[in-house]
Amino acid sequence: MDELESDRAHGARIYDYILGGNDNFAVDRQAGEATLRAWPAMRVSMRANRAFMHRVGRFLAAERGVRQFLDIGAGIPTRPNLHEVVQEVAPEARIVYVDNDPIVLAHAQALLTGTPQGRTAYISADVREPDGILGARELHDTLDLDRPVGLLIIAMLQFIEDDEEALRVTRRVLDALPSGSYLAVTIATADFAPEPLGKVREQYNAHGETLRLRTKEQAARFFEGLELEEPGVVQTHRWRPDPADAGTIADADIAMYGAVGRKP
Repeated sequence: MDELESDRAHGARIYDYILGGNDNFAVDRQAGEATLRAWPAMRVSMRANRAFMHRVGRFLAAERGVRQFLDIGAGIPTRPNLHEVVQEVAPEARIVYVDNDPIVLAHAQALLTGTPQGRTAYISADVREPDGILGARELHDTLDLDRPVGLLIIAMLQFIEDDEEALRVTRRVLDALPSGSYLAVTIATADFAPEPLGKVREQYNAHGETLRLRTKEQAARFFEGLELEEPGVVQTHRWRPDPADAGTIADADIAMYGAVGRKP
């Protein structure tokens, strides 16, 4: 079996291609081009998703004092990565990345080069098997699970078709983290451009990849019982935007909700 599964498209590699990366195969490029033909704004939406992750990392480190992060679905390294963002604020910050794509593993060294004061680690695991993540030696060697952790699941849950499974795996990890931890998630949606996003989903499915699009009500379920940070569940470009970027992106060009919630 081809460990890299180069004969079928993979969400992380499509993402890499659309963002201009080189760590993808022909099938990923074909899927990416078909997606862009169906909805040219996909690149805008993906960039906004990445920018959301940067703002969340900075916010949690600078304004909420979080010094430990668990990034599930880290994807192919694209600078700045999460550890570069948070260690710029707090050089002592510790970050654990999780992904199950062999291409990400091949580039994991880029995710492990942080500040001398901090620490980074990588776990090769599937989000659908959270116990494998929670039991990993790398997690316990790097993070103190008695202290708050920033849990990021960015542009990942759309690859889990079943809503209850997506909720289950998210909650399983969050339940293992102490009070004062934070959950940051982005959730794919067709609420603002239903027709082209329907075509995007068809292209993903045709190339062997799942794409589950959820409503705002469905997105909000991931934060039940948490204390939502303002402005709540919104499109990614509307979550605490940088002043220079505010008002520069059309809602119809963004297919992701994002939010941050604190575990009481």
